Amino acid sequence: MGLVLMSERELQRIEVLSRVADRRMTTIAAAHVLGLTRRQVQRLLRTLQVDGASGLRHKARGRRSNHQIIDGIRDFTLSLVREHYLDFGPTLAAEKLAEDHGVTVSRETLRKWMAEAGIWLPRKHRRTFHQPRLRREAYGELVQIDGSEHRWFEERGAPCTLLVFIDDATGKLQQLRFVKSESTFSYFEALEFYLKAHGCPVAFYSDKHTVFRVAKAEARAGRGMTQFGRALSELNIEILCANSSQAKGRVERVNRTLQDRLVKELRLAGVSDIEEANVFLPAFTADFNEKFAKVPARPDNLHRALNMPPDRLRDVLCKREQRYVGQQLSFSYERIQIMLEKNDISCGLVGKYVDVYEFADGRLDVRWKACSLPYTVFDKEQRVTHTAITENKRLGEVLSWIKAQQDEARPAPKIKTNSEQNAYRKRGTKAGRRTDFTKDPEVIARRERALTGLAAAE
Repeated sequence: MGLVLMSERELQRIEVLSRVADRRMTTIAAAHVLGLTRRQVQRLLRTLQVDGASGLRHKARGRRSNHQIIDGIRDFTLSLVREHYLDFGPTLAAEKLAEDHGVTVSRETLRKWMAEAGIWLPRKHRRTFHQPRLRREAYGELVQIDGSEHRWFEERGAPCTLLVFIDDATGKLQQLRFVKSESTFSYFEALEFYLKAHGCPVAFYSDKHTVFRVAKAEARAGRGMTQFGRALSELNIEILCANSSQAKGRVERVNRTLQDRLVKELRLAGVSDIEEANVFLPAFTADFNEKFAKVPARPDNLHRALNMPPDRLRDVLCKREQRYVGQQLSFSYERIQIMLEKNDISCGLVGKYVDVYEFADGRLDVRWKACSLPYTVFDKEQRVTHTAITENKRLGEVLSWIKAQQDEARPAPKIKTNSEQNAYRKRGTKAGRRTDFTKDPEVIARRERALTGLAAAE
């Protein structure tokens, strides 16, 4: 029975030592087999002859380790953790146990005890699962929109952003558009293509980008709407903002799919810039929808027809702000000074507000009660101000623009002195101590002529 509880190594020693005792093997051969010295073999042989096979067992077998913590301390520590530190992590709980209760336990030992007792879950077991949201029932009821910044052309071109419009009920790609970055005008451009192709949906579902949502809740200007939100309000389309990325997971997942499939399709087609890619997108979208689009729960199409002339749509999809007209018939807009031309209408606008329409091509239109007013631009300065707040999604485009401006050979700005700023004019004479006239060339010449005349007279 004692032999059964022995390890294989101990059984091997008994077998070899038995051969040595029966003179079937020398001590030198036994030492070579067991990996021991000859003296160790002789010592083990004497132990086997005196105490038998049980004498070769390790003396610490079946005994508690000198470093093992008794069960009472473990139970006491866990009771303290349950009572005072139930929501603490092992590291902080070990610190508090040592400081407040005088119980010194290593954090790894405490971590093992807490995990075995079900108080602490390892990080890999603390995954949170989001319940997937069911699709909307009808086509055109909800359209998710997002921008995906990526190296779409790999090393063949610069990084850019793909604007994605996807229907929630069917998973159809409604609109794809390559732009330089996510901005109000880029979304206006994509929205115009969407409206002309599909009509007006019930609502759009987006993230909390400042294009869709006012960053400051206390902002008074604009009635709490962004320019994009104001345009959708005039088109009778609602805009909803998701509280997390998982809430609009459909467009997030299709972004990952497009970053795999679309990148490879663009590579095979040899497309390397935004213009060519936008021409390529309609065929790719039709093929993608044919493979992956779903049938909606209801066959209804909730898109409404866009009953609006092109001129009116252009006035809706633009930036529109109000500016106060000062005494000089001027106002500032985007770091430029605009002066209205004096006429019968503009003379009565002092102290009133005019509407400024800014279009995607950079053109400005100043209107008063739908009447365009002629104006001139004074002191135009196109420059990014120092410490300007720039969103992460537009950082690449802004840096490219700044670099292009810095590469231009601009003359150094002339700094006016105080005299030039005060329009100081230097006078011919002035009061005060006169300068040394003896060194004046004219005075020296007259003196020489006078001396010559005196010498001639003598």
